[in-house]
This record gives sequence, structure tokens and C-alpha cells, in this order.
Amino acid sequence: MSVSVPSTTLSAARGLICVTVAATAWGTAGAAAALLARTSDAGPVALSFWRCAGGAVLLLAFAAGRGPRPRGSVTPYRRRWPHVLAVGLGLAIFQTAYFAAVVETGLAVATVVTLGSGPLLVAAGARLTMGERLGRSGAFAVAGALAGLVVLILGDGDGGTVRPSGVACALVSAAGYACVTLLTRRSGRGGTGTDPYRAALESFVVGSVCLLPLAVAEGLLPSVRRPAETLWLLVYMAAVPTALAYGLYFAGLTVVRAATASVIALVEPATAALIAVVLLGERLSAGTVVGTAVLLGSVTALGLAEARSAAGARRAADAAAAA
Repeated sequence: MSVSVPSTTLSAARGLICVTVAATAWGTAGAAAALLARTSDAGPVALSFWRCAGGAVLLLAFAAGRGPRPRGSVTPYRRRWPHVLAVGLGLAIFQTAYFAAVVETGLAVATVVTLGSGPLLVAAGARLTMGERLGRSGAFAVAGALAGLVVLILGDGDGGTVRPSGVACALVSAAGYACVTLLTRRSGRGGTGTDPYRAALESFVVGSVCLLPLAVAEGLLPSVRRPAETLWLLVYMAAVPTALAYGLYFAGLTVVRAATASVIALVEPATAALIAVVLLGERLSAGTVVGTAVLLGSVTALGLAEARSAAGARRAADAAAAA
């Protein structure tokens, strides 16, 4: 699937696939980070910096290898820089605040608050700023997905301690994620013609600049116990859950409603849970099974509803054009 073509050629079905693949790739980042903790003492902010910086380098190489796009196919940078700056800052806030929430209140609570409030903030923002509505079936799917998320993360009884400071950091993280999603969706719906991978590249550069001072303060160059393994894990983090995933996510947002994309992104914790069981040897609890089933069922229902809605809109547009 190519995402280098103008966004208007991407169908709703392919957009849904892009978002789903992106969320699945994001779910592998946690396992990679867990393995990195065994091979080095990299802190969370430094890891975020190297993830963004590495993703930017890979996308820059991809852009150079592909060659220049036809003149006029990309909105001039002087018109896009406020958007690029806002998305890059949102990415930096999203990742850094999430890691801070994990430190303050634990992984389970931080994940539930961040990923649970994210779709709600996105749905409200999309309704207020772009007039996008999920409808009754979409609202039920969102509720089901959020319920599945809570069961998945907290169902094994090890929910962590709820601390106000950690919850505040998680809400800040969710706000950063919502801003990135809404800004990207608004830009894609406006038909700017910007390549999703180019948009991701520019956003990673801004995010890297924002994270650099914090990463230096934390320790930019960690001590490494197994250099080769650490290097490959860092390359994987930069390539798959960063460069590839965000490029696909930005591409999908050109045709998929913001709230729908944010709910489909909840596939991430389900993927992470599966990897933790299969590759990292964690136990398979009843909460993991039930929560994953409910979440994936709700996401599938929402995806089908989105595809039907897009097909109906396309038929209406064709009928209007033929009249």
C-alpha cells in the first residue's frame, strides 16, 4: 500500500487498515522498551527522544530515496509551519506526560486514564471543531471499547495506586494525543496535499527539539550492557512503532473520522498484552482475555460502521453528480 499518493485517493477501507496497522505497531513499542530496560539504563524521556530522532532520520532517508514530489502537490511550508509546530509539540507532550504518569501512578492507571480519556477528548473536539458525529451506534462502540480497555488493564487486580499527580499527567498526555489527532484530521480533511510521511517527519523533528533538553537532563547517552541488542531495539523502535506507524496513522486520518481513529488506536494495549503473554512470559489472566475480546469486538463494530458510512456518503455524492 502506498501512502505517497495524494490523500484524496485513499479509500475509507484502506484508511481503516492504515489506522489499525499503526495501532498494532504501537503495541509492540512497550515490549521493545521492556527489552531495552534489560540491555541499558535508558530513561523514558531519553528513549522518547531517540525514538523521535531515529524516526525522523529514517523518514528523511525515505524521502531522499523517493525523490522530490511534483511541484504544487505539497502545501508550501510557510503555510504549514504553525500546524507542524503544534503537532510536534503535541507529540512531545503526549509521550513525556505519559511516562511521567507511569512513574507517578503506575502503568495500569496511567494507561487507562490516558487511552480512556483520549477518545472522549477527540470525539468532543471533532464535534466542536469539525462537526463530526459518531452517531448512536458509534457511541455504543466507544463505550464498549473503553469498558474493554478498563477490564484489560485492571482485570487482573493489579491496578496500581491512583495518585492525583499521576492522573493529572495522564490527562495532559491524553490532551496532547487529542490535539495531534484533531490537527492531523483537520489538515487531511482540508485537502492540503501533504504527504503523511512528510508530515510525520516534520513533526518528529519538532518533537525531538522539544525533548532534547529534558533528555540531556535525564541522561542522553545511557550505559549499555549489550550494545548490539540495544542498537537493534532502538532501530526497531524508530522504524516500526514510530516512522511507519505515525505515517500510516496520519494517512488514515485523511479519510477516517478523528473519534473513530482514536478508538481503533485502542488496539495498541491489546497488542501489547498479547506480546507480553507470548514473548515476555507474562501470565494470561481472565481480565486479559475478556478485556481484549470486548475491546476488539467494539473496535471491529466501529470500523464496520465507519466503512458503511463512507460507502453511503460516496453513493450519495455519485448520485448528486449524476443528477
